[in-house]
Amino acid sequence: MTERLAGAGAGLSPGALPGWNEDDHQAAQAAFLVTSDVAAGPARAFWEQGFQAVELAGDWMFTGYYEPELPARSQPDARFRHPVYRLPEGLPQSRPWFSRAEITAGDMLRGQEIAWLDDPLEAFLLQVQGSGRLVLEDGRVLRLGYGGRNGHPYVSIGRQLVLRGEIPLEAMSTEAIRDWARRNPDRLTALLNANPSYVFFRVLNLPPETGPLGAMEQPLTAGRSLAVDPTVVPLGAAVWVMVEEMARLMVAQDTGSAIKGPRGDIFFGSGVEAGRRAGRLRHSGRAFLLLPREG
Repeated sequence: MTERLAGAGAGLSPGALPGWNEDDHQAAQAAFLVTSDVAAGPARAFWEQGFQAVELAGDWMFTGYYEPELPARSQPDARFRHPVYRLPEGLPQSRPWFSRAEITAGDMLRGQEIAWLDDPLEAFLLQVQGSGRLVLEDGRVLRLGYGGRNGHPYVSIGRQLVLRGEIPLEAMSTEAIRDWARRNPDRLTALLNANPSYVFFRVLNLPPETGPLGAMEQPLTAGRSLAVDPTVVPLGAAVWVMVEEMARLMVAQDTGSAIKGPRGDIFFGSGVEAGRRAGRLRHSGRAFLLLPREG
């Protein structure tokens, strides 16, 4: 951390950050206190008097993620036949388990099904997001959280489509991937299997109004929670994010296997509209770490 910050320049007052005056400091403070037990007074003074901002070095890239809400069934049928699995017992810790292609082709997870989805791409994207809401046939909603993975490295199918010349880089988005899948159903399984990583889930008991749990085992806040590489930004830290037209104080409360180095993944909330907004974001920006003032 020290080496990364050394080239970023001296600290400055948060009040000097571009766009600071227009942010909702109280909303940022509320998100921060979800994973921090510090004493907090009036929000703006809390930030301006208690912290200094240091720009993080590197070429920062920001993307978005969300909590999908998907129709599901408690038992498979002709339409709903793509399972979502809980973490099986006995997975090795020191080496990778079966790859996605092997899991898809085999039957080694029988009995570990949580529910069944009607779209293999949406089942895949659910794993990428790491959480979700499954709406069952009787109206019940299952809240899923990250339960573990098979130990293989994550490979972006979006990047694979770009490298293969299927979708131009400037047009890449989640919707572009969905469009490709609708046009190429016979090629979808092979594309998904290009990512050997596989994510398992656990069922959570969360109120409907609560966001999914992040890496700190606390609920995420839409528009305020940020997934980071913890070797670059400590979990629980406040980060001023500037990307496109957005300038906002966020909190590093989550991680992800694809988040390495100067990367930030912004949590946009739950449902279809949050998914659209998250899927469109892939832009470079700037990040400032807010460090507690000494003394």
